[in-house]
Amino acid sequence: MRHKRVIPNRSFRVADQIQRDLAELIRELKDPRIGMATVNAVEVTPDYAHAKVFFSVLVGDPVETGEALNEAAGFLRNGLFKRLQIHTVPSLHFHYDRTIERAAELSALINKANATRALDDELAPTPDSDLPAGKTEASE
Repeated sequence: MRHKRVIPNRSFRVADQIQRDLAELIRELKDPRIGMATVNAVEVTPDYAHAKVFFSVLVGDPVETGEALNEAAGFLRNGLFKRLQIHTVPSLHFHYDRTIERAAELSALINKANATRALDDELAPTPDSDLPAGKTEASE
């Protein structure tokens, strides 16, 4: 019986190659529903049967783009089959990646909190500024 050689990090390399090739193939699609989509990451199952493709959209509706990409998944898979030198090309499942969107929301919240803190610091009286030396509000 012949044993399969285990190639370290093969699934990561395959996923990375799929990500690069998909980016080119998506750019060639003529579907107007697909805006400026970017492939952020690809996760391949250990048996290479399925691949989750995470994308973000710079211009366009993420829901419409996801529908269009999932409809074009067979065409894109065929294009990958011609480019990749692997026995099994995975079925593609596109998922909208909110990471960048969430990062922008969190950044805006942090900026708002910092601005509020700075405003509070400006309006708050400094300790002992209005009282004579040695006196506190409680002692008056």
